[in-house]
Amino acid sequence: MERSPQERIEMLKDLNIHTYAYDWREKHLPEMEEEFQLAKENDIEINAVWMWIDPKVDALNKLSSANESVFNAIKNTDLHTTLWVSFQPDYFQGQTDAESVEKGAQMIYYLYKKCVDIGCKIALYNHGDWFGNPLNQIKIIKELGRYDIGLVYSFHHAHQQLSAFEKLVEKMAPFLVAVNLNGMKDGGPQIFPLGKGDHEKEMIQILQKHGFNGP
Repeated sequence: MERSPQERIEMLKDLNIHTYAYDWREKHLPEMEEEFQLAKENDIEINAVWMWIDPKVDALNKLSSANESVFNAIKNTDLHTTLWVSFQPDYFQGQTDAESVEKGAQMIYYLYKKCVDIGCKIALYNHGDWFGNPLNQIKIIKELGRYDIGLVYSFHHAHQQLSAFEKLVEKMAPFLVAVNLNGMKDGGPQIFPLGKGDHEKEMIQILQKHGFNGP
């Protein structure tokens, strides 16, 4: 079901939801500023805005028109939020691990500076493949020495990491700014109701054990 910005904000108010992360597709670009402004007027926090880096259209120092439009919408509405960034897998195609860290760090630093310029923060989002491994994301953060860069961990992109989850959390904990919850069964499905899986309760307890209490 498609909703207008006004309808989405009204839906959130009806559900008593006061904060959300904004995901988008190109069709949403013309209405993005309207939604950001409506959220502000209704005291609803947009705590994050998604950004996807695709090597076909995004390059160091030259983002796609769509991603530039996102930065413009954030700036024009004086939105102070966190950019959740992930990469198309082929951004790192043919690279060694060290080369991938360097290439990823260069792009993240470019985005980091753009975020700082408009009063925003940046966090790295696990979306599978090389960049979706939190250990690689931490390598990028350490390469930059920018410890105000965070990590966002989504359960529904973590099925391949179940057996090593606690060890991952030990490494991720100092950087975690958000965790997206999902029901977790061995082998999927990727999207599954929370509380209906086999592992999410234990995973949440592990997060709490290591000091993470949300969001």
